[in-house]
Amino acid sequence: MTRFVRLADADQLPVWRRPVSLLFLTALSMPVAFYAWYALLNNFVIEAAHFDGADIGLLHTVREIPGFLAIGVIAIIIFVREQVLGLISLCMLGVATAFTAWFPSLGGLLFLTLLSSIGFHYYETVNQSLQLQWLPKERAPQVLGWLMGAASATTLVVFILIVIMWEPLNLSYNVVFMTAGGVTAAAALFALFAYPQFEAPHPQLKTMVLRRRYWLYYALQFMSGARRQIFMVFAGFMMVERFGFEVHELTSLYLINLVINMVVAPFLGRAVGYFGERRVLIVEYVGLALVFTLYGGVYWFGWGVVLAATLYVIDHILFGLALALKTYFQKIADPGDIAPTAAVAFTINHIAAVFLPVLLGLLWVISPSAVFALAAGMALVSLGLALMIPRHPEPGHETIFSRMLTAEPAE
Repeated sequence: MTRFVRLADADQLPVWRRPVSLLFLTALSMPVAFYAWYALLNNFVIEAAHFDGADIGLLHTVREIPGFLAIGVIAIIIFVREQVLGLISLCMLGVATAFTAWFPSLGGLLFLTLLSSIGFHYYETVNQSLQLQWLPKERAPQVLGWLMGAASATTLVVFILIVIMWEPLNLSYNVVFMTAGGVTAAAALFALFAYPQFEAPHPQLKTMVLRRRYWLYYALQFMSGARRQIFMVFAGFMMVERFGFEVHELTSLYLINLVINMVVAPFLGRAVGYFGERRVLIVEYVGLALVFTLYGGVYWFGWGVVLAATLYVIDHILFGLALALKTYFQKIADPGDIAPTAAVAFTINHIAAVFLPVLLGLLWVISPSAVFALAAGMALVSLGLALMIPRHPEPGHETIFSRMLTAEPAE
């Protein structure tokens, strides 16, 4: 029988059954399936499914659709508790990953990718909501940093195991996909039955929430999604096209990023708690503007592979500071708005994913440096938005203009 436990009473449970422990369990288990799939995907679709460029582009378009439709979470949580939905979604990601090698065709892979992407994006949407509901405001930045570090550690283990065991054990795609997906699905099912249902003190609204006073958060989410697409699509592509990185060299760069992220992530959380969201986001956006500007110079002038690789690592670290967006929203939000706004924000974050890669891909053919110049411009727009965050955000004081524009709390 399902047991319900109020958050205020959760400290009476064994440590491993508390809400923060559940957040860590899911943070550790999600990357097993997702990054095993990520590591093997390109080789698998070429060798087994004989994909060409159009096919892989279509696959990634399908993969991003559920992120754009994450707003559907609001309708589902009318009938299903958030905690249950998150764990079922995580299990779906694992199961879809496990069966990837069974369907080496365009149609089969599109279908499984859609299922795994629904699982991933709905899990991430719910996970972000539960993090902000379950973590107290004073501890949230530090714990979010620890969660980032834990996820990076798992990803590192996945990559290392694939690298060192692939050839010596003559592993097949099916074995890796089944093992990784099975681990994630098993962890999700364990969490579904081993943990009580935690009752947050503030019931969540079950309707779409678009509040005028959250406009700055929405704008920052949109710009974050746009910059993320440029980094994910073109930064690594540049390393291969411009500098001829081979698979093991690019994977080594991924591993360096992960190791650094494991070490740095807890300190990023502490920095947000100490300096505040405004200052941390200013540092992030100034840094990203410089990095993208230098990316353009690296490509245009060929300034050197060492500089390019260093910028790639710095870029990845700076994106880790985006956890300040979560804590900024936690401070300004009505407690009941967290779940529906998490879904809306996830959709806003993915708007750029629908059209930006295709359009910038066309621009890349003409001028790769122009793509990075545009990214630098986006970072400067984000900087301008970050300057509008007050030093001490709270409901009714969401931006530096809030108290000047009205004497009453914004609606």
